[in-house]
Amino acid sequence: MRGGHSAGEGLALARGTWGTLLLLAPGAVGRLYAGRPPDRLSVGVLRVLGARQVVQAALTARPGRRALAAGAAVDLTHAASMVGLALVDRQRRRAGLADAGVATALALVGLGLYRAQGQGEVDAPSGLLG
Repeated sequence: MRGGHSAGEGLALARGTWGTLLLLAPGAVGRLYAGRPPDRLSVGVLRVLGARQVVQAALTARPGRRALAAGAAVDLTHAASMVGLALVDRQRRRAGLADAGVATALALVGLGLYRAQGQGEVDAPSGLLG
């Protein structure tokens, strides 16, 4: 990335921004996810998830391989739980699948960075693709 920042720092910035959006505008995100205004429970859950994203971003701002692997594991666990939600709650199916997609994307980027660090390509964007 430009300005001397690593790709891992970019992931942490993106994650922190996403978490902040969930904290500050859960209604808007819920509307995008579900296609309708979220209920009070969903707003609360989105805020909790936002707080988790902000904390995870702070913990992985200078990620080593362990942090990247742990972050990907957390994201994949969350994605699996959202698929489970989609299977059992028809009303929240669309939102659960949308959030599973976001969590899976974050996990894949983290795993790509993990792989790149193992190959000594920490800052190389091509490390994510090859």
